[in-house]
Amino acid sequence: MIDIIVAKIKGLLLSPVETFQQSRTDEPNTVFTYFAALLLIHGFFLAIISLVGIESLPRFAGMPGGIAVPFIVFFMALAAGFVLTLLFAAWLHLWVYLLGGRKGIMQTFKAIIYGHTPRLLLGWIPIIGFIFMLWSLVLGILGIRELQEMSTGKAILAVAIAVIIPLIILIILAAYFMIAYTTMSAMPIPPHNAN
Repeated sequence: MIDIIVAKIKGLLLSPVETFQQSRTDEPNTVFTYFAALLLIHGFFLAIISLVGIESLPRFAGMPGGIAVPFIVFFMALAAGFVLTLLFAAWLHLWVYLLGGRKGIMQTFKAIIYGHTPRLLLGWIPIIGFIFMLWSLVLGILGIRELQEMSTGKAILAVAIAVIIPLIILIILAAYFMIAYTTMSAMPIPPHNAN
């Protein structure tokens, strides 16, 4: 199984279009085993980064939980990575379907899970991790195009809509909470009586 996972990683990083085309018949257990392996790698490296951060930054040294933090980070990365990826794939499939993709939701799951390969392998690297997230976004578009047999334009549109709508909602929520916090903290304090 390790050989299959390594071959899939190599294919997705070096020749993604051909690898997506060969993945059309991958069984769900193969896809989710691959996903679990990458989640474990991602969680492990995030835990290591959090441990290094705790040890090297004095302000975190006295943090409650201490050595437990890397374990918490590891398990949170696994749980959040699994749930958020599946929710995003289901959300994306709605837009794929509305734009003409009729190959089934499992093909969308494959496109997103396989497309997340660069992010899960290297997205944990501080400062440059966002590059691998962008690479994963491009791979997701290629995966949708190949696995759902859609045009590139429709695949880009489906992914763009699926990404932009939650971003807009998050920006609105952040602005709301920032405004609420600012107005609450700017309340005037009555002067003390000087008796």
